[in-house]
Amino acid sequence: MTIAAVVAVASGGAVAVMTTADAATIDPTAYYQLINRHSGKALEIADSSTADGAALVQRTPNAAATNQQFQFVDSGGGFHRLRARHSGKVLDVYERSTANGANVVQWADLNGTNQQFSVQDIDSTYLQLINRNSGKALDLWEWSTADGARYAQYDDTNGVNQQFRLVRVGGGTTPTPSPTGSPGTPPAQYPQPGRVTGDVGTHDPTVVKKPDGTYILAATGVNLSLKTSADRVAWRNAGAVWPNGASWTTTYTNGDRNLWAPDISYRNGQYWLYYSASTFGSQRSAIFLATSPTGASGSWTHRGLVIESSTAVNYNAIDPNLAVDDSGNWWLTFGSFWSGLKLIRLDNATGLRSAADTQIRSLVSRPNAGGAVEAPYLVKHGGYYYLWMSFDLCCKGAASTYRIMVGRSASLTGPYTDRNGTALTSGGGTQVLAGHGSIHGPGHQAVLQDTDGEQLVYHYYADNGASLLGINRIGYDAAGWPYVY
Repeated sequence: MTIAAVVAVASGGAVAVMTTADAATIDPTAYYQLINRHSGKALEIADSSTADGAALVQRTPNAAATNQQFQFVDSGGGFHRLRARHSGKVLDVYERSTANGANVVQWADLNGTNQQFSVQDIDSTYLQLINRNSGKALDLWEWSTADGARYAQYDDTNGVNQQFRLVRVGGGTTPTPSPTGSPGTPPAQYPQPGRVTGDVGTHDPTVVKKPDGTYILAATGVNLSLKTSADRVAWRNAGAVWPNGASWTTTYTNGDRNLWAPDISYRNGQYWLYYSASTFGSQRSAIFLATSPTGASGSWTHRGLVIESSTAVNYNAIDPNLAVDDSGNWWLTFGSFWSGLKLIRLDNATGLRSAADTQIRSLVSRPNAGGAVEAPYLVKHGGYYYLWMSFDLCCKGAASTYRIMVGRSASLTGPYTDRNGTALTSGGGTQVLAGHGSIHGPGHQAVLQDTDGEQLVYHYYADNGASLLGINRIGYDAAGWPYVY
């Protein structure tokens, strides 16, 4: 990339060294701030929103603000989509308008012509962005210099309020998958967790999206902890599943109120929650089911025991996950160490274990690694069922060696193999995410299928040993194997 200048910028008490790109040379793997020539302010998605329709505005430049960072994604023919780093959504002329003054917002990446812009050089420093659908320029409305002023489209006047300087703030390896299902390019290194704020301390998280578009997170904790979010970014504590305790679990927990590894979903007009009761390292464990009309604390009804384990069997009944096959049959994956991950059939009506099919099927085993596999999660994508799982050791703070693995099968019941064709029952598994930098032991993952694509939800440990929420988007490469970005 051609470099026109190098600038040192103070942001949030830190000094970030950034490079200003020559207008004609754009690195598609980099992120840029776009600084308006008239106002000196940066393009920004308002309020760091991740929602479709969130406004494009201007604000004082902040190199650390990911809602001010955009990647140029090639659409072919000399056109680009501008993808916001914090949300993964692209700039969009609202409702495909061709009128002057039409708002520019963010929207899920559909590669529509109203989401495509040509880059027109003004000089060696500044450029214009011309929308492919309307032929109009991205325009700072009414030449405002105020924070929060909106962006729209307008006839190309070549005004300085339509001109932008690119300031490179990051780069390298961000992939560009398409939501239509065409393959993306995996990053060359593991990404940082996506932006989350608020009450983000969690362990073994699972997330469901409610019919109203908000989110519920359930996690390991005293009587099972709950959190909620309106936008999948800002989270707040929302009490416990069982605020008055769960007496039926204490046989397995030795009286401890901590319950583990829930799995939450919304089906048939209600919320379903499978969860575990045990003590660390014990095989005396059980999986229970609860249902709720709202998912809120205190609204849950105990539905009963699903499966238990003891030294009389070769598996450990924790870490449940509900999966439904293409025929509508309900299944439960579970397991931790011992002989690995298992699958049982459920009764579709009750969600409890099937009385007609009591077979325990083996999905994954690590006989040469001390049995260190747990946290299964099954999800259908395209023509395959993908079995996500965690290898190695959790719960050691920054010394944790947890890592997220995957295998796949054309059938929910298996057999599952990894990218190299090794059976998961023979220790196979393809690594998707592992510790890197200050991200330690990412694992106990769940997959959230959201309107903007699949999201990998997991916990990881910070340098100080705190267990935190991680969320990253999932892409699929040309061979159909998932990666995160």
